[in-house]
Formats: sequence, C-alpha cells, structure tokens
Amino acid sequence: MSINLSTVIAGVRFPSCLMNAAGACCVTQEELEALGRSSAGAIVTKSMTPHPRTGNPSPRYYSFEGGSINSMGLPNLGYPAYARLIPELKRFGKPIIASIAGFRSQDFVEAAQVINTANPDLMEINLSCPNIPGEPQIGYDFEGSKRLLKELRSIVQVPMGVKLPPYFDPAHHEAMAEVLNQVGVAFVSVINSLGNGLVVDPEKELVVIKPKGGFGGIGGKIIKPVALANVRAFWKLFQGQVPIIGTGGVVTGTDVFEHLLCGASAVQIGTTLVEEGLGAFERIEKELQGIFEKKGYQSPVDCRGALREL
Repeated sequence: MSINLSTVIAGVRFPSCLMNAAGACCVTQEELEALGRSSAGAIVTKSMTPHPRTGNPSPRYYSFEGGSINSMGLPNLGYPAYARLIPELKRFGKPIIASIAGFRSQDFVEAAQVINTANPDLMEINLSCPNIPGEPQIGYDFEGSKRLLKELRSIVQVPMGVKLPPYFDPAHHEAMAEVLNQVGVAFVSVINSLGNGLVVDPEKELVVIKPKGGFGGIGGKIIKPVALANVRAFWKLFQGQVPIIGTGGVVTGTDVFEHLLCGASAVQIGTTLVEEGLGAFERIEKELQGIFEKKGYQSPVDCRGALREL
C-alpha cells in the first residue's frame, strides 16, 4: 500500500501535511532556510510586523512537563526583510506561508501590500498573538476582526487565511465562523497558544519567565484537547468546506492523526519543534505513516473529519 502524506490547501499542494507553526524556528533567514531543507511540508514565516522587533526581555520561554510557556513578544525581522527573503526561499520547492501581524489595522494593510509583491503561496493573518503587553488579541473582537479582514480581503492577492486564538464557548466559534463566512477566507489555522497562563517554580517561589509578571502563552501537549475542540468546531461549522490547519499539542504521529480525524487538512508543530529540532518532522511523519498502514489509510484526506460521535 502506497501512503502519501501530501495535502492541498486553497489549491496549493503541500508535499507533507506537517509544517512549523508561525513562531517556531522561523525568525531568521538561517532558520527559514533550515525549514526549507527539512522534511517540513512548508515554510511558515514568523508573524511579521512593520519594523524589526527584538521581542520581550528574557527569560521568555520555559518548558515544563507536558508543555511550555512563552512570552516572546513577536521577535521578527520586519516585513520588508521577509518580502526580500520569500522569493529566495522558493528555491526549496515547497509552499511558503507568510504570517502577518500588527498592532493596528494600518500595520496589517501595509504588510499585506508589501508581502503581495513577494508572492508567497498563502498569507496567514495572525489575529491571535497573546504575548504583547497592553495589546488585546484581535481575534476576540469579532466586529473588529470583520472590519480588518474585509479591508485585507480587497488587498491580498494570494489565498488568505487566519490564525485564531482558542475559543472556549460554542457561541464564540459560531460568531467567528460567521465573520469568516462573510469575509471569505481560504483556510483557518487553530489554535494559537492559550494566552495568559502562569507557571510557578515552587522551590524558588518565583515565576519562570520575565515578561508580564510571568504570564505567557501555554503550548505543548497540555493544550491538545482545546486545539482539537477548535478544529472540530470549525470543521462542523464550515461543513468541511474550508481547509483547517490544526495546531496545538502535536508531539507524536498519534496527535497528528487526532487532528486529522477532527477535520484538519494539515498540522503545524510548535513546542515540539523548539524542544526537539527539525528532526521532529521526520520522526512524526514516520509515526503517522505507521498509523495509516495499520488502519489502511493512504492519505490524510481518507480520514479527515472522520471522527465518530457516540
């Protein structure tokens, strides 16, 4: 039996359904080129802002049993630098997803205009960075999100999707799905890290990261149930018509399989990539192939959204 782990999102074929999450090992030119040489199915850029950012003060990342906490503060090279890099990255022959962030609508608009000229394969509008002191997540403001996305929809010339924060209430899933249906998006990435968690070192009686008094985004295996719930909710609300990229809690091939069952077309990897390095892609891909062989699936589409309910 021949197993093919490729996938298609917004008409773009990805050689593998596994890729990095925006934020994980994708800030510098060296990191992006390393992703190009790896077995990742795409190169996803760091969420970019108008100007270069060093991000929040260190320590700003900490791993613990079951997950991680971070308050990176969007360190990135600035969108002009990524606009120059994207054409060079095309030599690796895999799709490039440009992730756009900002602190006001005009930031997103300017970035979209410049990145259009670099012609990435897809553009991901990040409505969900939880780690900027004093800045709310746009994704929790449904009317604000609709205004921004409608403005960007008229500008962005490549398939445009959104990266969303975790939602915890069906009413919020429904509200955002309505926004996205009105705007028209090519894909949805869910979820970003769980914002404003707190990890404590009881021995030192101390927080473990410096920014925001120790508050930060929670990632890793611990958030998988929330990620799966969001993937499943949007899969059902969109009736399988909008591709979903699942992110959150992916450590093993089984975790990827669960995302696919819930409705994901592809899966992004964050904490595991930071902790393990680029070899994680090959390991997880082999584990997923083993699951497919055991269950008789030949590709991700065979099991996508196939989760049964009691």
